[in-house]
Amino acid sequence: MKSQRLSGCGTALVTPFSKSGEIDERSLRAFVDWQITSGVHFVVPCGSTGEAATMTTAEHRRVVEITVEQTAGRVPVVAGAASNDTKKAIALSIEMESAGATHLLHASPMYNKPPQRGIVAHFRAIADAVRIPIVVYNVPGRTASNIEAATTLELAEHENILAVKEASGNLAQIGEIIRHRPARFSVLSGDDPLTLQVMADGGDGIISVTSNVTPRLVAQLTDLCAAGDFGAARAINHQLAEWTGAAFVESNPIPAKAALAMMGRIANVLRLPLVPLAEKYEPTVRAALISVGALTA
Repeated sequence: MKSQRLSGCGTALVTPFSKSGEIDERSLRAFVDWQITSGVHFVVPCGSTGEAATMTTAEHRRVVEITVEQTAGRVPVVAGAASNDTKKAIALSIEMESAGATHLLHASPMYNKPPQRGIVAHFRAIADAVRIPIVVYNVPGRTASNIEAATTLELAEHENILAVKEASGNLAQIGEIIRHRPARFSVLSGDDPLTLQVMADGGDGIISVTSNVTPRLVAQLTDLCAAGDFGAARAINHQLAEWTGAAFVESNPIPAKAALAMMGRIANVLRLPLVPLAEKYEPTVRAALISVGALTA
């Protein structure tokens, strides 16, 4: 799948944990199947939404292995493998490749805040070390540094860097990347509220948090945008709006896990330092689920 271009809705999967805090393999398998049968175009295990920062390497690998097994080749599996230590990022990337991932998702290095030339060197080193393609993840709200448009476009020239997940919230920056990228390079929104705008400007899809709960609707939104039917896409975007807001009332994936627990799909278990949804937000999330048809009143 090395040359497979990413587009449409990719779900940044939550990781179900049992009440004892272990990976809930049965729930994860059922969850992956539900996502695929609901129409998502690819899945993204072990990103920030998947609480990868709290997993051992063995757990990280196991989540990706389960996801690969359950997809059974139906959709690409874009495994998170980020680290702010380039050597560790390469080692984890090789581990994810051997676990069967078809692509890798790498956030820019957090905390140590390299300059743009350091970001380029980091991603090139990873891309040179593995055979499966890389998705660059620009998320300044978590990493404390922005990948500038010129930097993304420089990285896009590497044959093994296939896409960017853009969560800067800067539509002008995203638009510059869309206008000047190579044809093989995908631009994916990293912010659910901006999916429609990014795709209207020529972007290719979304790596979504909200599709954990509403996979069919988010997949339909991207399908309609890709077909140029922005009137129908706008209607779905409006239908999703209340849930899209509620999904971020506290740090991701706290609201998404609470919502999925309300729907009976997983236990509402997170690993510290994340904690379950604050009680005051439960009515907000429940009302949003009812509004979008994920729960009955």
